[in-house]
Amino acid sequence: MIVLDANVLIEILKDNQSTIKKVESFNSPLAISAITVMELFYGVLNKAEVKKLEKFTTLFEVIDINEAISKQSTTLIKTYAKSHNLDIPDGLIASTALVLNAPLFTYNLKDFRFIDGLEFV
Repeated sequence: MIVLDANVLIEILKDNQSTIKKVESFNSPLAISAITVMELFYGVLNKAEVKKLEKFTTLFEVIDINEAISKQSTTLIKTYAKSHNLDIPDGLIASTALVLNAPLFTYNLKDFRFIDGLEFV
């Protein structure tokens, strides 16, 4: 399984062909955090975009925030919020990948690269 960050999904929605080809080349199931879904819906402009996004998000396995992800995220926030400005959404996304033992595909490596044990595509 590979966890996709919101910035990757935004590039797919913009029809960025290099991102689409990269994602299509993965031989693993694709997952997104429930927090990523929330981030995407937060950014929509109108009801038409909501409908488009509802259909788009069904293409991926949405991983809900559970107890394990919550606990892992709390640990990450305690460890990295002050030293590296890790925010809560990124903490939850990183925790989703860590709990699933899955790599994260993101274009914002600077937001995550300091997290011990987190792998990237």
